[in-house]
Amino acid sequence: MRNFSDLNEKEILALAIGSEEEDGRIYADFADGLREQYPDTARIFSDMAAEESEHRRRLIDLFVEKFGPHIPLIRRQDVRGFVQRRPIWQVRPLGLEAVRRHARQMEADAARFYQEAASRTSDAQIRKLLGDLAAAEVEHEQTAGEIEERHLGGGKREAENDSAQRRFVLQVVQPGLVGLMDGSVSTLAPVFAAAFATRSSWAAFVVGLAASVGAGISMGFAEALADDGKLSGRGSPWLRGLICGLMTTLGGIGHTLPFLIPDFWTAIAVAAAVVVVELAAISYIRWRYMESPPLTATVQVAFGGALVFAAGILIGSS
Repeated sequence: MRNFSDLNEKEILALAIGSEEEDGRIYADFADGLREQYPDTARIFSDMAAEESEHRRRLIDLFVEKFGPHIPLIRRQDVRGFVQRRPIWQVRPLGLEAVRRHARQMEADAARFYQEAASRTSDAQIRKLLGDLAAAEVEHEQTAGEIEERHLGGGKREAENDSAQRRFVLQVVQPGLVGLMDGSVSTLAPVFAAAFATRSSWAAFVVGLAASVGAGISMGFAEALADDGKLSGRGSPWLRGLICGLMTTLGGIGHTLPFLIPDFWTAIAVAAAVVVVELAAISYIRWRYMESPPLTATVQVAFGGALVFAAGILIGSS
Protein backbone atom coordinates (compact mmCIF):
# COMPACT_ATOMS: atom_id res chain seq x y z
CA MET A 1 0.00 0.00 0.00
CA ARG A 2 1.10 3.58 -0.66
CA ASN A 3 0.83 6.56 1.63
CA PHE A 4 -1.40 9.30 0.25
CA SER A 5 1.38 11.80 0.89
CA ASP A 6 3.61 9.86 -1.54
CA LEU A 7 1.24 10.18 -4.52
CA ASN A 8 2.06 12.65 -7.27
CA GLU A 9 -0.50 14.76 -9.13
CA LYS A 10 -0.96 12.15 -11.87
CA GLU A 11 -1.66 9.43 -9.33
CA ILE A 12 -4.01 11.65 -7.32
CA LEU A 13 -6.10 12.33 -10.43
CA ALA A 14 -6.15 8.63 -11.31
CA LEU A 15 -7.32 7.80 -7.79
CA ALA A 16 -10.04 10.45 -8.00
CA ILE A 17 -11.29 9.05 -11.33
CA GLY A 18 -11.61 5.54 -9.90
CA SER A 19 -13.31 6.85 -6.75
CA GLU A 20 -15.90 8.84 -8.70
CA GLU A 21 -16.71 5.82 -10.85
CA GLU A 22 -17.23 3.62 -7.78
CA ASP A 23 -19.37 6.22 -5.99
CA GLY A 24 -21.53 6.71 -9.07
CA ARG A 25 -22.23 2.99 -9.28
CA ILE A 26 -23.14 2.88 -5.58
CA TYR A 27 -25.64 5.73 -6.04
CA ALA A 28 -27.11 3.94 -9.04
CA ASP A 29 -27.52 0.82 -6.88
CA PHE A 30 -29.24 2.93 -4.20
CA ALA A 31 -31.62 4.32 -6.80
CA ASP A 32 -32.43 0.85 -8.09
CA GLY A 33 -33.04 -0.54 -4.61
CA LEU A 34 -35.29 2.35 -3.50
CA ARG A 35 -37.24 2.87 -6.72
CA GLU A 36 -40.22 0.68 -5.83
CA GLN A 37 -40.97 2.06 -2.35
CA TYR A 38 -39.40 5.54 -2.51
CA PRO A 39 -39.44 6.72 -6.15
CA ASP A 40 -38.72 10.37 -5.27
CA THR A 41 -35.64 9.46 -3.26
CA ALA A 42 -34.57 7.05 -6.01
CA ARG A 43 -34.63 9.93 -8.50
CA ILE A 44 -32.41 11.97 -6.18
CA PHE A 45 -29.83 9.20 -6.15
CA SER A 46 -30.10 8.79 -9.92
CA ASP A 47 -29.29 12.50 -10.28
CA MET A 48 -26.39 12.13 -7.85
CA ALA A 49 -25.07 9.18 -9.85
CA ALA A 50 -25.26 11.27 -13.02
CA GLU A 51 -23.38 14.10 -11.34
CA GLU A 52 -20.67 11.69 -10.16
CA SER A 53 -20.36 10.59 -13.79
CA GLU A 54 -19.93 14.23 -14.80
CA HIS A 55 -17.22 14.67 -12.14
CA ARG A 56 -15.47 11.62 -13.55
CA ARG A 57 -15.67 13.03 -17.08
CA ARG A 58 -14.15 16.34 -15.99
CA LEU A 59 -11.35 14.54 -14.19
CA ILE A 60 -10.62 12.36 -17.22
CA ASP A 61 -10.56 15.36 -19.56
CA LEU A 62 -8.07 17.13 -17.33
CA PHE A 63 -5.98 13.98 -16.90
CA VAL A 64 -5.74 13.44 -20.67
CA GLU A 65 -4.82 17.08 -21.17
CA LYS A 66 -2.07 16.96 -18.55
CA PHE A 67 -0.70 13.41 -18.73
CA GLY A 68 -1.97 11.67 -21.87
CA PRO A 69 -4.59 9.00 -22.57
CA HIS A 70 -3.34 6.22 -20.29
CA ILE A 71 -4.87 6.32 -16.80
CA PRO A 72 -3.07 4.06 -14.30
CA LEU A 73 -5.19 1.80 -12.10
CA ILE A 74 -5.03 3.18 -8.56
CA ARG A 75 -7.80 2.05 -6.25
CA ARG A 76 -8.91 3.06 -2.77
CA GLN A 77 -7.57 -0.14 -1.28
CA ASP A 78 -4.12 0.68 -2.70
CA VAL A 79 -3.79 3.81 -0.54
CA ARG A 80 -3.18 3.53 3.19
CA GLY A 81 -5.86 5.20 5.27
CA PHE A 82 -8.29 5.73 2.38
CA VAL A 83 -11.81 5.00 3.53
CA GLN A 84 -13.27 1.82 2.05
CA ARG A 85 -16.83 1.67 0.72
CA ARG A 86 -19.12 -1.07 1.98
CA PRO A 87 -20.53 -3.23 -0.85
CA ILE A 88 -24.15 -2.50 -1.58
CA TRP A 89 -25.24 -5.99 -0.52
CA GLN A 90 -23.97 -5.23 3.01
CA VAL A 91 -26.38 -2.30 3.28
CA ARG A 92 -29.47 -4.28 2.25
CA PRO A 93 -32.32 -4.22 2.95
CA LEU A 94 -32.25 -0.63 1.77
CA GLY A 95 -34.06 1.47 4.36
CA LEU A 96 -34.07 5.24 4.10
CA GLU A 97 -32.15 5.66 7.35
CA ALA A 98 -29.34 3.30 6.32
CA VAL A 99 -29.05 4.77 2.83
CA ARG A 100 -29.15 8.37 4.05
CA ARG A 101 -26.42 7.72 6.59
CA HIS A 102 -24.30 5.85 4.07
CA ALA A 103 -24.68 8.56 1.43
CA ARG A 104 -23.81 11.39 3.79
CA GLN A 105 -20.72 9.54 4.95
CA MET A 106 -19.69 8.95 1.32
CA GLU A 107 -19.96 12.61 0.47
CA ALA A 108 -18.16 13.75 3.61
CA ASP A 109 -15.33 11.33 2.80
CA ALA A 110 -15.16 12.52 -0.81
CA ALA A 111 -15.10 16.19 0.20
CA ARG A 112 -12.29 15.50 2.67
CA PHE A 113 -10.33 13.66 -0.01
CA TYR A 114 -10.63 16.51 -2.54
CA GLN A 115 -9.70 19.12 0.04
CA GLU A 116 -6.62 17.16 1.02
CA ALA A 117 -5.75 16.45 -2.63
CA ALA A 118 -6.12 20.11 -3.61
CA SER A 119 -3.74 21.15 -0.85
CA ARG A 120 -1.09 18.80 -2.23
CA THR A 121 -1.01 19.99 -5.84
CA SER A 122 0.83 22.99 -7.23
CA ASP A 123 -0.79 22.97 -10.68
CA ALA A 124 -3.38 25.77 -10.71
CA GLN A 125 -5.75 23.99 -13.11
CA ILE A 126 -5.72 20.73 -11.15
CA ARG A 127 -6.06 22.59 -7.86
CA LYS A 128 -9.10 24.51 -9.14
CA LEU A 129 -10.89 21.38 -10.34
CA LEU A 130 -10.23 19.51 -7.10
CA GLY A 131 -11.48 22.47 -5.09
CA ASP A 132 -14.64 22.69 -7.21
CA LEU A 133 -15.28 18.98 -6.72
CA ALA A 134 -14.82 19.33 -2.96
CA ALA A 135 -17.51 22.02 -2.94
CA ALA A 136 -19.78 19.82 -5.06
CA GLU A 137 -19.41 16.91 -2.66
CA VAL A 138 -20.36 19.17 0.26
CA GLU A 139 -23.54 20.06 -1.66
CA HIS A 140 -24.20 16.36 -2.16
CA GLU A 141 -23.85 15.78 1.58
CA GLN A 142 -26.47 18.45 2.17
CA THR A 143 -28.72 16.77 -0.43
CA ALA A 144 -28.38 13.47 1.42
CA GLY A 145 -29.34 15.31 4.60
CA GLU A 146 -32.46 16.67 2.88
CA ILE A 147 -33.65 13.08 2.40
CA GLU A 148 -33.84 12.76 6.18
CA GLU A 149 -35.71 16.05 6.48
CA ARG A 150 -38.26 14.98 3.88
CA HIS A 151 -38.93 11.45 5.04
CA LEU A 152 -37.89 11.22 8.69
CA GLY A 153 -38.86 14.67 9.94
CA GLY A 154 -36.51 17.48 10.81
CA GLY A 155 -37.08 17.14 14.54
CA LYS A 156 -36.02 13.51 14.71
CA ARG A 157 -32.34 13.98 14.04
CA GLU A 158 -30.29 17.13 13.81
CA ALA A 159 -27.50 17.14 11.24
CA GLU A 160 -24.98 18.38 13.77
CA ASN A 161 -25.76 15.55 16.17
CA ASP A 162 -25.54 13.02 13.38
CA SER A 163 -22.15 14.33 12.30
CA ALA A 164 -20.87 14.27 15.87
CA GLN A 165 -22.15 10.72 16.30
CA ARG A 166 -20.31 9.57 13.17
CA ARG A 167 -17.08 11.14 14.36
CA PHE A 168 -17.51 9.53 17.76
CA VAL A 169 -17.99 6.10 16.19
CA LEU A 170 -15.02 6.52 13.84
CA GLN A 171 -12.59 8.03 16.32
CA VAL A 172 -13.56 6.37 19.62
CA VAL A 173 -15.94 3.43 19.28
CA GLN A 174 -14.22 1.60 16.43
CA PRO A 175 -10.67 1.60 17.85
CA GLY A 176 -12.04 0.91 21.33
CA LEU A 177 -14.13 -2.02 20.09
CA VAL A 178 -11.20 -3.50 18.16
CA GLY A 179 -9.06 -3.28 21.27
CA LEU A 180 -11.71 -4.68 23.60
CA MET A 181 -12.36 -7.64 21.29
CA ASP A 182 -8.67 -8.41 20.90
CA GLY A 183 -7.90 -8.05 24.60
CA SER A 184 -10.92 -10.04 25.77
CA VAL A 185 -10.62 -12.90 23.29
CA SER A 186 -6.91 -13.25 22.51
CA THR A 187 -5.83 -13.42 26.17
CA LEU A 188 -8.35 -16.10 27.12
CA ALA A 189 -6.21 -18.99 25.90
CA PRO A 190 -2.93 -18.07 27.64
CA VAL A 191 -4.63 -17.14 30.93
CA PHE A 192 -6.71 -20.29 31.26
CA ALA A 193 -3.98 -22.49 29.81
CA ALA A 194 -1.58 -21.22 32.49
CA ALA A 195 -4.25 -21.67 35.16
CA PHE A 196 -5.00 -25.31 34.33
CA ALA A 197 -1.37 -26.17 33.62
CA THR A 198 -0.11 -24.90 36.98
CA ARG A 199 -3.25 -25.01 39.15
CA SER A 200 -1.88 -21.75 40.57
CA SER A 201 -3.96 -18.57 40.66
CA TRP A 202 -0.84 -16.43 40.94
CA ALA A 203 0.81 -18.00 37.88
CA ALA A 204 -2.36 -17.40 35.86
CA PHE A 205 -2.47 -13.79 37.07
CA VAL A 206 1.15 -13.14 36.03
CA VAL A 207 0.59 -14.67 32.58
CA GLY A 208 -2.67 -12.74 32.11
CA LEU A 209 -1.09 -9.45 33.18
CA ALA A 210 1.84 -9.91 30.81
CA ALA A 211 -0.44 -10.93 27.92
CA SER A 212 -2.80 -8.00 28.51
CA VAL A 213 -0.10 -5.33 28.73
CA GLY A 214 1.82 -6.80 25.79
CA ALA A 215 -1.31 -7.00 23.64
CA GLY A 216 -2.26 -3.44 24.61
CA ILE A 217 1.10 -2.04 23.52
CA SER A 218 1.06 -4.04 20.28
CA MET A 219 -2.51 -3.12 19.34
CA GLY A 220 -1.97 0.53 20.25
CA PHE A 221 0.97 0.90 17.91
CA ALA A 222 -0.74 -1.13 15.18
CA GLU A 223 -3.80 1.15 15.25
CA ALA A 224 -1.74 4.34 15.33
CA LEU A 225 0.45 3.31 12.40
CA ALA A 226 -2.33 1.86 10.24
CA ASP A 227 -4.03 5.13 9.29
CA ASP A 228 -3.08 8.80 9.72
CA GLY A 229 -6.76 9.75 9.76
CA LYS A 230 -6.53 12.48 7.11
CA LEU A 231 -8.56 10.70 4.45
CA SER A 232 -10.67 8.41 6.59
CA GLY A 233 -11.72 11.14 9.05
CA ARG A 234 -10.81 8.88 11.97
CA GLY A 235 -8.96 11.60 13.83
CA SER A 236 -5.56 11.63 15.49
CA PRO A 237 -3.77 8.29 14.99
CA TRP A 238 -2.10 8.50 18.37
CA LEU A 239 -5.38 9.14 20.16
CA ARG A 240 -6.92 6.15 18.40
CA GLY A 241 -3.85 4.11 19.25
CA LEU A 242 -4.13 5.12 22.91
CA ILE A 243 -7.82 4.21 23.02
CA CYS A 244 -7.21 0.89 21.27
CA GLY A 245 -4.26 0.04 23.51
CA LEU A 246 -6.06 0.88 26.74
CA MET A 247 -9.18 -1.06 25.75
CA THR A 248 -7.05 -4.05 24.72
CA THR A 249 -5.35 -4.04 28.11
CA LEU A 250 -8.69 -3.58 29.87
CA GLY A 251 -10.19 -6.50 27.95
CA GLY A 252 -7.42 -8.81 29.14
CA ILE A 253 -7.18 -7.47 32.68
CA GLY A 254 -10.90 -8.06 33.31
CA HIS A 255 -10.66 -11.84 33.47
CA THR A 256 -7.10 -11.74 34.87
CA LEU A 257 -7.87 -9.90 38.11
CA PRO A 258 -10.02 -12.74 39.54
CA PHE A 259 -6.86 -14.85 39.74
CA LEU A 260 -5.74 -12.68 42.64
CA ILE A 261 -8.20 -14.84 44.61
CA PRO A 262 -6.04 -17.49 46.31
CA ASP A 263 -8.54 -20.34 45.97
CA PHE A 264 -8.03 -21.78 42.48
CA TRP A 265 -11.58 -22.94 41.69
CA THR A 266 -13.16 -19.79 43.07
CA ALA A 267 -10.83 -17.74 40.85
CA ILE A 268 -11.76 -19.89 37.85
CA ALA A 269 -15.49 -19.43 38.47
CA VAL A 270 -15.22 -15.65 38.89
CA ALA A 271 -12.96 -15.31 35.83
CA ALA A 272 -15.42 -17.34 33.71
CA ALA A 273 -18.28 -15.07 34.85
CA VAL A 274 -16.23 -12.00 33.91
CA VAL A 275 -15.61 -13.49 30.45
CA VAL A 276 -19.38 -13.81 29.92
CA VAL A 277 -19.84 -10.16 30.90
CA GLU A 278 -17.03 -9.07 28.55
CA LEU A 279 -18.47 -10.96 25.57
CA ALA A 280 -21.94 -9.55 26.31
CA ALA A 281 -20.49 -6.02 26.39
CA ILE A 282 -18.77 -6.55 23.04
CA SER A 283 -22.00 -7.86 21.50
CA TYR A 284 -23.93 -4.86 22.84
CA ILE A 285 -21.41 -2.34 21.46
CA ARG A 286 -21.46 -4.02 18.05
CA TRP A 287 -25.25 -3.86 18.03
CA ARG A 288 -25.50 -0.32 19.42
CA TYR A 289 -22.85 1.42 17.33
CA MET A 290 -21.86 -0.88 14.44
CA GLU A 291 -25.39 -1.83 13.31
CA SER A 292 -24.80 -5.56 13.70
CA PRO A 293 -28.03 -7.55 14.23
CA PRO A 294 -28.19 -8.40 17.96
CA LEU A 295 -28.50 -12.15 17.48
CA THR A 296 -25.72 -12.25 14.89
CA ALA A 297 -23.41 -10.12 17.03
CA THR A 298 -24.03 -12.31 20.09
CA VAL A 299 -23.56 -15.62 18.27
CA GLN A 300 -20.37 -14.50 16.50
CA VAL A 301 -18.70 -13.13 19.62
CA ALA A 302 -19.85 -15.99 21.86
CA PHE A 303 -18.73 -18.63 19.36
CA GLY A 304 -15.29 -17.09 18.91
CA GLY A 305 -14.83 -16.59 22.64
CA ALA A 306 -15.95 -20.15 23.40
CA LEU A 307 -13.45 -21.59 20.92
CA VAL A 308 -10.54 -19.64 22.43
CA PHE A 309 -11.71 -20.43 25.99
CA ALA A 310 -11.91 -24.15 25.18
CA ALA A 311 -8.51 -24.09 23.49
CA GLY A 312 -6.92 -22.59 26.60
CA ILE A 313 -8.45 -25.20 28.90
CA LEU A 314 -7.52 -28.11 26.60
CA ILE A 315 -3.94 -26.92 26.17
CA GLY A 316 -3.51 -26.25 29.87
CA SER A 317 -4.97 -29.62 30.86
CA SER A 318 -2.91 -31.65 28.39
